[in-house]
Amino acid sequence: MLFTAHQRILFIGDSITDCGRTGDVPPYGNGYVSMVRNLLLARYPHLHLVIINRGVSGNTIRDLAARWDKDVIAQQPDWLSVMIGINDVWRFFTNRPAEGVPLAEYEVTFRRLLDRARSATAARLILMQPYMIETNKDQAMRREMERYAAVVNRLASEYDAILVRTQDAWDAALAHTQPIDWAADQIHPSPAGHAVIALAVLRAIGFEL
Repeated sequence: MLFTAHQRILFIGDSITDCGRTGDVPPYGNGYVSMVRNLLLARYPHLHLVIINRGVSGNTIRDLAARWDKDVIAQQPDWLSVMIGINDVWRFFTNRPAEGVPLAEYEVTFRRLLDRARSATAARLILMQPYMIETNKDQAMRREMERYAAVVNRLASEYDAILVRTQDAWDAALAHTQPIDWAADQIHPSPAGHAVIALAVLRAIGFEL
């Protein structure tokens, strides 16, 4: 397992990461972050790990940039996990296309935030693919989401980050199920769906039973 004693692990992202932590389920929410935290604390109590959730519903990479210093740099995490990009894409497919973030801007901004984290903290990076719970890879939004996930894949390689293959985890689950089994809108998962994401995180960090 990659984490060591007394380390601070910060998760930042959108509603999938938030999952109620800014509402009625503070401070961890009731999604994948809470699941990962509970399993880490139960399996490795001797490490005294500190888990921090800084997800905010509706965020795009632009929103992360606006709060990066307060919610990341000021926390001085030892590990920083980022999952962002779903709203950046989704907005183009709703009645709010002006709020969508073009791919080039997404990559430039993401890179700037990672550079800032690397220069101002000692954090190692965990980058999580944005995803869509959709079996048809030719569906327009799914196809666009793959382009943003490809940016994350590339950044993970360039920045020596741990890559959480979130979309791959969904594709494996969808080989035996349908999207509606996991989420009504193909984005916001049920508790079982959050477990799919949590397992992807735990596998990436070398969690052992």
